Amino acid sequence: MTKIAFIVGSPTHGSRLFALTQFFEDRLALAGYGIDFISAADLPAEDLLRADFNSPVIRQVIAAVEEADAVIIASPVFKASYSGALKTILDVIPQKGLQGKLVLPLFIGGTIAHLLAVDYALKPVVAALGGTHILGGVFAVDGWITRLENGGFEIKEELRDRLESALTELRSELTRYAVLTPAEEQAV
Repeated sequence: MTKIAFIVGSPTHGSRLFALTQFFEDRLALAGYGIDFISAADLPAEDLLRADFNSPVIRQVIAAVEEADAVIIASPVFKASYSGALKTILDVIPQKGLQGKLVLPLFIGGTIAHLLAVDYALKPVVAALGGTHILGGVFAVDGWITRLENGGFEIKEELRDRLESALTELRSELTRYAVLTPAEEQAV
């Protein structure tokens, strides 16, 4: 079974970022992909901040990423970069932990001016972790997502279309790389 790990760098559960991750998670699970959801809001802060590699939770995070065929990295943008909470998770991933994996960024910020946070802040770290297959992903603006009274979210149609396109690209790339041998993958 193809596995996908979500690494979510929001320090709170109420973030509109979860509208994006839920969109992907629902569709991927329905399509039969295995999902591991790693959320900074659920992880013990002390284990992350101290990079406690003896922590069972940190070992589970590392195992989820190791077993994944694709990693969706999601974060709010604060001060033109991804969250510090995301950084603490990325810090516990081994040096080549993203090697051979598809990586799809899902970012959200208060303004489109933070769009380049993916290129200038995230991509160098992904590359340092061995990631070379970075998909286009999606950058959303907070105003494109409305919190509903029942606790859910409403996503504007234009953003939904972009999310669907990114999902299609991810599934296409997963199919493409799943059939390649390691020698064929090196030739790509």
